[in-house]
Amino acid sequence: MHGPRGRIQILGLIAMTLLAGASSFLVGNAYSAQMPGFAQDLGHGDPGVAYSMLLAADASGAIVAAFVLEGRALLPPKARTAIILAMLWCTALTGFALATNYPVALVLLFAAGFFELSFNAMAQTLVQVNAPVDIRGRVIGLFNMASLGLRAFSGVSVGLLGSFIGVHWSLGLSALVMLAIASCLLALP
Repeated sequence: MHGPRGRIQILGLIAMTLLAGASSFLVGNAYSAQMPGFAQDLGHGDPGVAYSMLLAADASGAIVAAFVLEGRALLPPKARTAIILAMLWCTALTGFALATNYPVALVLLFAAGFFELSFNAMAQTLVQVNAPVDIRGRVIGLFNMASLGLRAFSGVSVGLLGSFIGVHWSLGLSALVMLAIASCLLALP
């Protein structure tokens, strides 16, 4: 990987690994465990049903993303696109965290599910395709550790912090910090 193209590929690998690690560390899937609290705060009847509908909205967005990414190839994999999708995910999550209207919250979670699967799948694809052959296993292993292994810490940023300042604020702040990190990654050449 020499020359300008090799440098761009290396920067892309670093950016995708940092993107995956930051999203895993800061937000991860910790907000899923907070859904009963969100459902109750949104004041929509039985928290069990409201909770299930919130999770279903998030999952439905992911299913649509899978169809768009795999079935129609409407989003070709590029590092810039993955970062923008991550930024849209952060925006949707921040909007959800601040939502006071249950239908709006459902729409925002649908969008969050779509954007999360989209940027995660795209980042993983880019790492797998662009990793140098001689160290491909190590690069993919590092990416997977960042993407999946750092999720335990999102329990601190969203969960533990949520017990002090509330789940809405903890998720919103975590998503905004992630948005700032993604914005910095977007500025990379």
